[in-house]
Amino acid sequence: MIILVFTVILGAVAAILSGIALRRGRATFMEGFRDAKKQFIFLLPRLIIGILGSGFLAHLMPREAVLAWFGPNSGFTGTALATLAGALTPGGPVVGYALGSAALKAGADFSQVIAYVTAWSLLTINRMISWEFPLMPPRLVAIRILVSLPFPFLAAWVTMGMR
Repeated sequence: MIILVFTVILGAVAAILSGIALRRGRATFMEGFRDAKKQFIFLLPRLIIGILGSGFLAHLMPREAVLAWFGPNSGFTGTALATLAGALTPGGPVVGYALGSAALKAGADFSQVIAYVTAWSLLTINRMISWEFPLMPPRLVAIRILVSLPFPFLAAWVTMGMR
């Protein structure tokens, strides 16, 4: 149900933005439409591959290993491993969320997947190497990492309390 609500909201936002663009002129609307079409064509294959991959990955992940490393009884070690895995996962949402979804289907505990997704969002090493260190002072990146590091653990702990 919540997916339907968000889909309707996103559709309404797209319709409103389309209307605003159209009010600014047909050329603005068409330029926006062309950009949207390019992005759609660029992202569609990745979405299909990610969705198919997560479906297969969920059935190919060794259930016993997932339960041992990331299951309900994995505790702090499972959270630390999930945090490390999230930090090491390259790529965008198609990769990160697909792996999180596959891990859930394979038996990972909800709190460990929350730690994984939080670490993937805040601590991705690939992004640090590609963007942060080349563009920002190393001290700033180090401080951001230190400030962000507790959040996957905090998110997992809060999630454990919500069961």
